[in-house]
Amino acid sequence: MESAEVKIRRAILEGNAEQAVALAKQALDSGLKPLEALEPFVAAIRHAGDLFEEGDFFLPELLMASGAMKAALGVIFPATEGGEDRPVHGTVLAGTVQGDIHEIGKNLVCALLTAHGFKVVDLGGDVPSDKFLEQAVIQKADLLALSALLTTTMIQQKSLIDRLQKSELRDRVKVMVGGAPVNAAWAKSIGADGYAPDAARAVDEAFRLMGKSRA
Repeated sequence: MESAEVKIRRAILEGNAEQAVALAKQALDSGLKPLEALEPFVAAIRHAGDLFEEGDFFLPELLMASGAMKAALGVIFPATEGGEDRPVHGTVLAGTVQGDIHEIGKNLVCALLTAHGFKVVDLGGDVPSDKFLEQAVIQKADLLALSALLTTTMIQQKSLIDRLQKSELRDRVKVMVGGAPVNAAWAKSIGADGYAPDAARAVDEAFRLMGKSRA
């Protein structure tokens, strides 16, 4: 008999969103806490990313896997979970910068931030700077989380921060950057307030930037 982990991995790798949702519900129904239920899904989507990097997975397959992962995340961390009683440490506006469609890492960051009590507004992938700026005002964002997975799109992080510097938003909005080619030196050079190399440390960095301690 297949374990839940094996079923989850197959659902994600095959891009089967319906099955991923069903398995996420089963995990929660079994009594697992959201972060515990998330673990095998994270392992599965990371494996999909590894396969893509090794050339054994192609972009359409990766996008389907990401879609299945996102569907599961919607079950594990529903946007309305907790209602008004849910602690909100700040509003995070997240997205992958213009020209870059990669969302796996960004989706994991959004899921973990939500799980730790942040209000997260996910703008998706290939997000123009104009949309970031517009939504930062509309959503009253405290923190922008900018992801770039390609060396050719990193410059979009700098471009957005440059535009922020020229607006009244910069004084009240922090900026955190991340993505495979991004590092601390790059973050500092473009004037970002923070940098995180992975989803788990993005949570720690978000708490730091909000001036709050992680419970």
